[in-house]
Amino acid sequence: MPKKQTYVFEPGAGVPAQVGPFAHAVQWGDLLFVTGQMPTDPSTGELVDGGTVEQARQVLANLRAVVAGVGASLDDALMVRVYLTDFADFDAFNAEYVRWFSGPLPSRTCVGVTGLAVGAAVEIDLVVGLAHGAGRAPAGAA
Repeated sequence: MPKKQTYVFEPGAGVPAQVGPFAHAVQWGDLLFVTGQMPTDPSTGELVDGGTVEQARQVLANLRAVVAGVGASLDDALMVRVYLTDFADFDAFNAEYVRWFSGPLPSRTCVGVTGLAVGAAVEIDLVVGLAHGAGRAPAGAA
């Protein structure tokens, strides 16, 4: 049976500090569960300016930093869950989202919510499939 491995990234790893009591990601076997990333700048901890699309770009950078830190890429995503505070932004978000992947798109759920932590307009979490042996020596993780 696989053993659970948690990843909490240190400051300077390109990943924002947690805003609550959780790990940035948890690995179970060849699956990596990435905690919902917010549109916060990792160097300042502040919410980036702009609407859903601009904030989604920062979320993308944060997600990329987490998965790269365990030896994976966004193209390894199996499932994406998107939370939007304004579902009127659905089409604009989708136009940005499809640029994030170089191969086939992963499975996805997108829901409208009444609010998100830190006043964000968008939050995204992932389930990533890891190549056998990936995730054993995280860069910048504690």
